[in-house]
Amino acid sequence: MTKHQDLIHSLYQIGAVQFGEFQLKSGQTSSIYINLRKIISYPDVLRAVADAMWDIARHLSFDLICGVPYTALPIATCLSLSHNIPMIIRRKEKKDYGTKQMIEGEFKSGERTLIIEDIVTSGSSIIETANELHQAELTITDLIALIDREQGGRETLSQKYRLHTVFSLSEILHTLHSSTHVKHEEQIIIQHFLSEHRKVS
Repeated sequence: MTKHQDLIHSLYQIGAVQFGEFQLKSGQTSSIYINLRKIISYPDVLRAVADAMWDIARHLSFDLICGVPYTALPIATCLSLSHNIPMIIRRKEKKDYGTKQMIEGEFKSGERTLIIEDIVTSGSSIIETANELHQAELTITDLIALIDREQGGRETLSQKYRLHTVFSLSEILHTLHSSTHVKHEEQIIIQHFLSEHRKVS
């Protein structure tokens, strides 16, 4: 089993890949839900996620990292600590006291900032973060997400940035479909999802 396949199985085992009927942030419904908030309770899985993203990040040029709030913050923190990279945080809500700034941490105008995200669906969360970073006069060229749900986000983001992803949703589902550890009813959902995806694409 490859390192990537091992990580996919780990995500499934901790319940980060779920099957049922779910409404996504984008408003779309899906029979598959990726809940990466769970990884904070499993340090080994969190570390494996950060390592998989570092395999991409190590070849890029940047000064700072910024995780999209909130799920990507632990991943960005893990990368920051493991590789001694300065990190900044984009607030979701503007404070009405103190400095009232949206970006926390030390940075200089023009510094290259690598955005870290857990999963890309429409790309809207990354765009919100990127817009705030641009307003703070930071430069963004590259984005890394763990998973591309293949629902239009890559195409939207690629108009302005270089998006790098560890997995596509199809890759995750193909790996799980061939696993003996996945329940029969979940195998049926996976098969149906993949066949529908092939029709669309």
